[in-house]
Amino acid sequence: MEYLKIWIAFIFVLSCSSNDRHNVIQNEEDPITKDTNNENGTSNDSQRFYYGADLSYVNEMLDCGAIFYDSNNNSKNPYTIFSQAGANLIRVRLWHNPTWTQYSNFKDVKKTISKAKAEGMEVLLDFHYSDFWTDPSKQKIPAAWETEINNKEALGEMLYNYTYDTLADLANENLLPEIVQVGNEINPMILQGDELIWPIDWNRNSYLINNGIRAVRDIAQDKNQKIDVMLHIAQPENGLWWFKEATKNGVTDFDWIGLSYYPQWSKYTLDNVSSVFQTLINTYNKRLMVVETAYPYTMKNADNANNILGNDALVSGYPATQQGQLDYLTKLLEVIENSGGEGLIYWEPAWVSTDCSTLWAKGSHWDNATLFDHNNKVTLGMQFYFVSLID
Repeated sequence: MEYLKIWIAFIFVLSCSSNDRHNVIQNEEDPITKDTNNENGTSNDSQRFYYGADLSYVNEMLDCGAIFYDSNNNSKNPYTIFSQAGANLIRVRLWHNPTWTQYSNFKDVKKTISKAKAEGMEVLLDFHYSDFWTDPSKQKIPAAWETEINNKEALGEMLYNYTYDTLADLANENLLPEIVQVGNEINPMILQGDELIWPIDWNRNSYLINNGIRAVRDIAQDKNQKIDVMLHIAQPENGLWWFKEATKNGVTDFDWIGLSYYPQWSKYTLDNVSSVFQTLINTYNKRLMVVETAYPYTMKNADNANNILGNDALVSGYPATQQGQLDYLTKLLEVIENSGGEGLIYWEPAWVSTDCSTLWAKGSHWDNATLFDHNNKVTLGMQFYFVSLID
């Protein structure tokens, strides 16, 4: 029973949790006409493929005493390990005012961006617009904004100012990201209360999202720096209905379609998910990146924190081994590239087991799906980044 409680809690908490009852497939047919009006003037061609890592946990792991080792068993700065492996993009989440943790706040995010850029990697900044995780099961408004939850205009101004001011503060230290996510797994309407409201109120939702986009465009213009805008949806099938509805309701000025793809929570397999990628790219004339995926290299648990990815995460032909992890990533990378996609980010590859605790247990709930083994040495899965070194 305790295992079940922890499992359920994390399925609703982590951004990889995408099997909520509202995370459904809607209106897949009748895609709208291509939207070729990119107000930022971003071209869809001749730009490099992104090989990424979400390192939102890594500063905390270092503070908790984690030591990371490369393939030669040399202890190294984890940012250096990823850079030398071939990663060229680091993703990092930002919570508004997370009083329950010292991490994923502005100070922590600034440290991550600084370290990533020092290693020559670009940055994708992921605004959650919450004090906590957002995902298909919740889009909880920051506590500081709750009084205006029913005032669309006031809330839009808060969202704009927060986005703009955060980026301006980063610009002052030469830490502007190359890509900004306006929301995280925004399948539902953003900035809601404890209970999600369905269906989406697109009058409100599009207004708020467009205010976030406008803030990114404005800071890019004011600082004379190119910053791409990404909108992120959990699971490819949900991208089909979501981007159709969003575009119909005036959300068009973005550059990237970001997707979470975990096969156990998707109806699409590695053999047919390319059809969704191609449909989204061709319909909306946007660049596409899978910004979250992961695969277990073992079913063994390193600590008392039950792991989220269990046997149901396994794909036929890809066992829970280091080679299976690498083969899964290599295959998904091939599928994305052949579909016209331009990026793949591994979610939380450095969330290793330590003596620190989450809100629910001591250790890591992801230690069997990191790109480091239980001795914190890189797994074979890390080799999927190597392709970037010869591109």
